[in-house]
Order: sequence, then C-alpha cells, then structure tokens
Amino acid sequence: MVDKGKPEEVASLQGRLTGVRFYTVAEVAAVMRVSKMSVYRLIHSGELEAVRFGRSFRVPESAVKAFLDTSYFETG
Repeated sequence: MVDKGKPEEVASLQGRLTGVRFYTVAEVAAVMRVSKMSVYRLIHSGELEAVRFGRSFRVPESAVKAFLDTSYFETG
C-alpha cells in the first residue's frame, strides 16, 4: 500500500515547487556544452543538485545557474 501523505504536506511541497523549471540531463549538457556523462559525474559527486525520478534525474534551473555562477575563474 502506498502512503500518499497528508494533504497539508502535499500543499506545502506544491507551494515550494511553484514556478520551478526542471531540466533533463541532456538539456543541462546542451546548455553547458559538455557530454551527458559529465553531467552525471557532477550529479553523483554532489557538485550539481538534482532530483531523482525513477531511473532518471531532473536538475532544477536554479542549480544549473548556481553551479555556473560558482564555476567562473579569472585567468592571466
């Protein structure tokens, strides 16, 4: 039997996810211009936040932006 949780818990979750856009691993790879395997490595190492849905991952848009913002460095 599947526990569907309390209605207020579901409403709370929906409120936190309002307006959140999720990307697939392939979409993140295209945005970052890297391979899908590179994105999987970032997810498994904990450098890129992701949510697991069954056998696939979804990456919040905010996680992609945060990762890219912290990845810049100056040269020369």
